[in-house]
Amino acid sequence: MSFESSSDNVNISVEQWLKLAKAAEISFTKAYAPYSDFRVGAAALTTDNKIVQGCNVENASYGLTVCAERNCITQGVINNETDDTVKFSAIVIYTEQEKLTPPCGACRQVISEFFPPQSHVMAVNHLNEQKTWTVEQLLPDAFTPDSLFNKTN
Repeated sequence: MSFESSSDNVNISVEQWLKLAKAAEISFTKAYAPYSDFRVGAAALTTDNKIVQGCNVENASYGLTVCAERNCITQGVINNETDDTVKFSAIVIYTEQEKLTPPCGACRQVISEFFPPQSHVMAVNHLNEQKTWTVEQLLPDAFTPDSLFNKTN
């Protein structure tokens, strides 16, 4: 997989992107998607360079399906990878779709809760294609924890 090197990605090295993409691809193989056959893997990097993974898990009651991105972030929380000093800095979403797949709306909201606005979100696929956004580009003017405490704006 080749990754574009741009000034936007100065905080995440190509090596880190490659590790994240591989972890997301491995997570993809663990997805439980018997109804849609739309498997997704995700891997997130913490600011202290740990990688957490997640995959989508479907349910016969479709509304109870949980996306890979949210499972990934939840794993980070469960494993104490987030606190006041350690946050997430990047996430990769892997699918085997020809069209690169950005996070759904619910995942964008959860990502905005745990990632700084300038963090990078990258979609990759089996064709070695990629697309990168910032959290802020995916969800401008997000409702975040700051929204709860800043009642004057």
